[in-house]
Amino acid sequence: MKKDTINELFIELQDKMDYAEPNTGHQQRFLEKLNQSKGVATLAPKKKNPWMLFLSVAASIAILLSVGLFQLNKTSSIEDQVAEISPEASKTQFYFANLIEEQINELNSEKSPETEKIINDTMAQLKKLQLNYTKMEQDLLNGGNSKLILSAMITNFQTRIDLLNEVMIQIENIKSIKKSNDENYTI
Repeated sequence: MKKDTINELFIELQDKMDYAEPNTGHQQRFLEKLNQSKGVATLAPKKKNPWMLFLSVAASIAILLSVGLFQLNKTSSIEDQVAEISPEASKTQFYFANLIEEQINELNSEKSPETEKIINDTMAQLKKLQLNYTKMEQDLLNGGNSKLILSAMITNFQTRIDLLNEVMIQIENIKSIKKSNDENYTI
């Protein structure tokens, strides 16, 4: 007995194969015949539960919201990003910022009609220096030369402190001149 290979089988059955599509309703007729012979086969369309659609939409929204919140929490401030790049820069920034804030408060407490113009000019200069510092922070985050940028950031802080010290000296001079003028003024 010779074994037929699959290719020989297809060659033999080539003329006998039916390539036409079945008539409409073929599947239903087939199932009816199957039901009559065995008694249990149906191909009824599945009923869709409206709650399943609602729950799947709600689950999708919940997933999107949780991913969105995670991304929002992941983004950190510029100060945090600088601290990741250079922890020393963060400590230095904290120290200098506190020192500058104290000096600004002291400067504002010395405000008088005689010193108002110099204090306002100083505050404008401090604002410009702060904007430059913010640009340097951004340059550092964008991958610039970190040693050079960190050095410039420290120089910026020192410039602000020096400016505030010089203004305080000028204010003291203005106060002493005013005091001596008041003492020399007689009625």
